Parts: sequence; C-alpha cells; structure tokens
Amino acid sequence: MASPAYARSLVNLTKRLKLSPIAGRHVTVTQQKRHESTQTVAQTAATIDRTPGAAQLPSSDTDSAPIDPSKIEEELSKIRLPRAVQATYLDPLRHKTTHGIKMCELQIRSYSVRNLEVFADFAMRAAYYLKLPAKGPKPLPRITERWTVPRSNFVHKKSQENFERVTLRRGIEVFDGHPETVAAWLGFLKKRQYYGVGMKANVWEYGGVEVGQDLDAEAERIAERLSEELHLVGGRGLMNEPGKVTGMLEAEPFKAQWGAHAAMGGIPSVPNADKRVLTKKVQ
Repeated sequence: MASPAYARSLVNLTKRLKLSPIAGRHVTVTQQKRHESTQTVAQTAATIDRTPGAAQLPSSDTDSAPIDPSKIEEELSKIRLPRAVQATYLDPLRHKTTHGIKMCELQIRSYSVRNLEVFADFAMRAAYYLKLPAKGPKPLPRITERWTVPRSNFVHKKSQENFERVTLRRGIEVFDGHPETVAAWLGFLKKRQYYGVGMKANVWEYGGVEVGQDLDAEAERIAERLSEELHLVGGRGLMNEPGKVTGMLEAEPFKAQWGAHAAMGGIPSVPNADKRVLTKKVQ
C-alpha cells in the first residue's frame, strides 16, 4: 500500500537516518565551534602572505581567544550608523515658525499611498535644508470618483460594470520664508518629482502699503529696457507715420512677396509693369 503524499517526506527522512553504533565501540564526536576572527587586517594579510620579505607580526594568545557570544549584540549595538542613514529612520527635522505668516500651501496628490508618503517626506526634508519652517504633511480628504458603463450594447445594456478611482492627498504649509526661497523649493520639487505624484501650490506674496508706487516704478524700469522694442509692438509706432506705410507698401521686397512681379500680376504702381507683355497692333 502506497503511503500518502504528506507522509512521504517523513518516510524518506527515516530511511536516511543512520543506525546507532554497535555496542562495544566507542565513538567520539568532536564538535567544532566557529569563532569570529579577532585579527586586524594587517595581521591577517601578514599571516596569509608567506612570501620572503613579507611583514610577519608576532602572534599572541589573545588572537585565538574566542569571543563571548553574549557580548556580540552589545558590541554591534555600539556601532553608530552614518547620519545620512540614521535620518532615513527618523522623522524629518523642522524649523520653528517666528511670525506665523503663511507663504505657500502645497498639495500633493497620488493614487498610490506609498509614492505619496515618500514624496511628502522628501518635500519636508528639502524644506528643512532650505531653512523654511514647514508644517505637515497632514492628510486631506480623499477624492472618490465612480463611473458606471455598460459592458456591451443593445440587449446587453443591463449588464454594467462599475469603476472607482480614489485620489489620496497630503498638505504641506510653509511659513516665514522668502519668496525666492519658496520658489527655489518648488522648483526643486518639480525637478525631482516622483513618478505617479502630482502637485498644486498656492503662493502668497506680501508687500507694503505703497504697492501701487512700486508697480509703477517697475513698469518704468521695464519700459526703459524695452523702449525701442516696445515701440514696435503691434506696429503702433509705424502706423503713426503715413509716409513710412506708403513706402513699405511700394517697396519691391513687399511686392515680390505677394506676387506683384508675376507674369499676370502687374499693377500700375510697379515700375515698367505695362511693358512686361509685348503687344503689336494689327492693321
């Protein structure tokens, strides 16, 4: 009778077991222990390298002494990871707000919570290194969208299928930051944007009471730089002088563009236009 499938492994294991030694024989089994090497790199290299002239260090009794297994975990716990590696296990650092003036409100959206959390953490760390006081990321309400479409047409109209899409969101607020620094932060996030993640930012800029005078001064400064080019925008400067308009219309390059010099396109204003086609009088 064949043994069931779940018992075959046990049967095979029993066949592989060795029988106990015959009575009267003494079998000694030596258990080898594996010890961690306590030698330094120089000592190990000197031990391996047996060529003439190689540096040979005197061996001591402490080199072959085994390490206590109970102290291994204690020694490993004393090893400090690099700060860059430690930062990945800790929350992002934050600067404290001084005045509480909101400068930017960033909203991060994604369909994947993993991509969303990774990029939100990245944005917080970037704000810290730019010395921008930031708060967040705080979870925002989800956006749930549903669609119902028929699976087929005509008589199968009652067989329909539902689709759903859930958009996850996180919000980050930046306070007391310079507008140029906030713009640099947003530009850096746009350049390093994570796949499957979208962003929407609302930026506030604050000015003094004399904001109107500042805008007028800025407009005058731009007009001085673009005085000649701005005069030609829309042809307004050219249209004020009728003589220039007439000269431009009668210029040969302008006429050549619209075909005035073609075989049948002659006009009286073109020089010698009436002499292009030779005619003879028939008596």
